[in-house]
Amino acid sequence: MATRKELLQTISLIGMPGAGKSTVGVILAKLTGLRFVDTDVDIQVREGATLQEIIEKEGHLRLRAIEQEVLLAIDLDRAIISTGGSVIYSEPAIRRLQSAGPLVYLEAGLSTLEERVAAAPLRGIACPASQTYADVYAERTPLYRRHADITVDAAAGCADDVAAEILRLLRGPS
Repeated sequence: MATRKELLQTISLIGMPGAGKSTVGVILAKLTGLRFVDTDVDIQVREGATLQEIIEKEGHLRLRAIEQEVLLAIDLDRAIISTGGSVIYSEPAIRRLQSAGPLVYLEAGLSTLEERVAAAPLRGIACPASQTYADVYAERTPLYRRHADITVDAAAGCADDVAAEILRLLRGPS
């Protein structure tokens, strides 16, 4: 696996809720010796509320604004960043993440993601109440693809396999 000297940069994980950004991110942090930052957790700690509570009290656009504020303020140095799914709507946040290191899109099919999200309801997905998960998927997928430096199949094996594939792709040809 990668040593600390091979990856001394920041790696940001982007993708839909349920793609495995937090799970894969923890594994990547252990494999690389980089810090792990989960922006959803940072938002909840900062606001003293879950993502779902923020949406219910202040609306999905406020959650997106808070997410942008957090991403523009956090220390990105030598970290694995697990972003919220709606980070893709914030050009300033995306630019900052890109300047720190590669953006890795954890891609999975709609049915896989729906199964994963159904297992953990009330995730606090920052979207209008009128949108279904499929609507959000259709809207965000082209944005993730456009901004990603690397795309990895998040449903190809377990989280350890996905993390190993990310490292393989980041290291490039042997």
